[in-house]
Amino acid sequence: MERGQITHMTRKLLVTAALLGSASIAATASARPMTPEDVAKMESLGELVVAPDGNRVAFTTARLPDVTAGEDDGTTKQQLKLAYGPDSARAFLPEGMNVSGVQFSPDGRMVSFLYTAEDEQRAVWGIPVDGGGHRKLAEVADVDVRSYAWSPDGGTLYLLAGAAPDEARDKQADAGFDAVVYEEESRLNRLFSARVGETVDAAPQAVIIPGYVSGIQIAPGGATAIVESAPSPRVDDSYTSKRVHVIDLARGRVLQVVETPGKLGDVEISPDGRQISLIAGVDANDPAETTLHLADVATGEYRALNAGAPEATVDAEFLADGRLAAIVDVGAQSVLRIYGADGTMEREYDPGALILSDLEIGGETIAVEAHSPQHPPELYVVTDGQFTRWTRHNPWLADIDLGNQRTFTYTARDGQEIEGVLIEPVGRAPRGGAPTIFDVHGGPEAHEANGWQTGYSSPGQVAAGQGYAVFIPNYRGSTAYGTAFSKQHQGDYAGKEFDDLVDGKRALVEAGVADADRVGLTGGSYGGFATAWGSTYYSQEFAAGVMFVGISNNISKFGTTDIPNEMYLAHELKWPWEEWDHLLERSPIYHVDKAETPLLIMHGDSDPRVSPTQSYELYRHIKVRKPETPVRLVLYPGEGHGNARAASRYDYNVRMMRWFDTYLKTGDRDAPLPGPRPTLEIDAPTED
Repeated sequence: MERGQITHMTRKLLVTAALLGSASIAATASARPMTPEDVAKMESLGELVVAPDGNRVAFTTARLPDVTAGEDDGTTKQQLKLAYGPDSARAFLPEGMNVSGVQFSPDGRMVSFLYTAEDEQRAVWGIPVDGGGHRKLAEVADVDVRSYAWSPDGGTLYLLAGAAPDEARDKQADAGFDAVVYEEESRLNRLFSARVGETVDAAPQAVIIPGYVSGIQIAPGGATAIVESAPSPRVDDSYTSKRVHVIDLARGRVLQVVETPGKLGDVEISPDGRQISLIAGVDANDPAETTLHLADVATGEYRALNAGAPEATVDAEFLADGRLAAIVDVGAQSVLRIYGADGTMEREYDPGALILSDLEIGGETIAVEAHSPQHPPELYVVTDGQFTRWTRHNPWLADIDLGNQRTFTYTARDGQEIEGVLIEPVGRAPRGGAPTIFDVHGGPEAHEANGWQTGYSSPGQVAAGQGYAVFIPNYRGSTAYGTAFSKQHQGDYAGKEFDDLVDGKRALVEAGVADADRVGLTGGSYGGFATAWGSTYYSQEFAAGVMFVGISNNISKFGTTDIPNEMYLAHELKWPWEEWDHLLERSPIYHVDKAETPLLIMHGDSDPRVSPTQSYELYRHIKVRKPETPVRLVLYPGEGHGNARAASRYDYNVRMMRWFDTYLKTGDRDAPLPGPRPTLEIDAPTED
């Protein structure tokens, strides 16, 4: 269900855990615990790209408005910066310009990006690296450019844009006839070629493309392109039916299709244009795109390079000599791996405590995005296997007292080894164990790494600073331990996968980390499902729960989600009408009679993935059937499958921690509900 989260493999430890280079920052006289207000102002690396000659790196710093300091609410903004070495970064555009899609022109003399000027549509802009102002390079009339690609000679920009405006439909809507026909009114993207010159090409030429294209790369030579296409814009199709097509740019003719059978992730084309690397599923039932493949451009034939290995490929890029570099998550850690042009593994670089999450190459320079237990994502450059840090966001983290972080491995009741990431309370767990929060990832085809683990919905170091232990389990169904491990959850909703959580609790109690009577859990999406299950079926095990965009009824979930085919193919392997009773029995609403766990339920009211009605259902069942059990439902207007706005995120973090402080830290399941409006540390917005 949820995709694209970061994480890695098992070190064969058994109930005791190995410290993996994540010792906490030494306490100083000025050290203090982390707070939700710190999370609200956190910055991190956004996008990165390396110049063709490898001499500089363009990147963005991503941040939300700091609503705790009085800034106006909004979503993430990205500021363009340029770096030539460690700690050399400088802003490259006026403050306030929010950009995305950062690239270098083929000659490296210009940085290009997507930008929406006031009262205009999103277009491609550029700024010279050696001085000069930014200017518009290419646009499509009346619609936003969604992504773009340079031709190898730098003379043309290929623009992937939205469908043309429907003037008749817009006129009806303006008159109040704004009904929406569900799943029937989506329209396809369009591709255009625009000349790059002193002025903006006023008449870009249309290029025929197959289906709904979401990504494009121009092949060396400029005559063909590699496009990622699905049958429709529906999310379900993007998950299950997206394929790589090779097209002739002059005629729009499809020359070849790489018919991978399942999910499709990162796609890259080799410098000689003969090979494509793909991170994809090995079959239609593979829960995630984690296996690295090489495909022949001429024939479309493909082969896997690491099928069945207990790992997950995250990103890949070709080197100038045709070799292939890849980030591979191995359990809760990661490595940088180099493959020969023939697909044989040549060498592997261990980044130590770093978790690698993005890879870009230019010339001989390899740049990566990496985070660690001590910091969110930063820019690193790799030289002779050494990882050198180039950026330093959030310098105030030096003043934060962080809890010790390490991997923790235990054996489940059936003998399966399970790994997770453990953050100990600042100052370590007291005798008898600490109040402990299980932070359960979504998917379940995702995993969590032994890197930075604190965010608006992830208690992490905020909880550690308040005396909690936090455990982030890579339970059955997770990636980075091999496709077979990911498939262990299939056809078994809430079965072995959530038994793993209870077994993890017992292992942490035995290890002296957790207090058996004060273990709670939280999570979003499938992690919200886990929280709902732990608060009903396993209510005796968990003292408090915070459920986010979670599932409570597997029958109605199927009828209200935007990924029904993905649910069938990657998860349950049966349709609901084949197992009505089983699906109901594996739904939290069925077990509300057991619900004694105080449960805070939060959801975006515009979530298309897991309908907010899932939260309504569980709330109503508990409220009516178990009126003595504390339960609250909080809805975030306009938010979807996760909160995007700064105020929604900060509010969520404060509410989550307040709920755990009320019910988990105290161990008092009967405590009265906290007030509906938490105290927020916010300054009044400044007047213009």
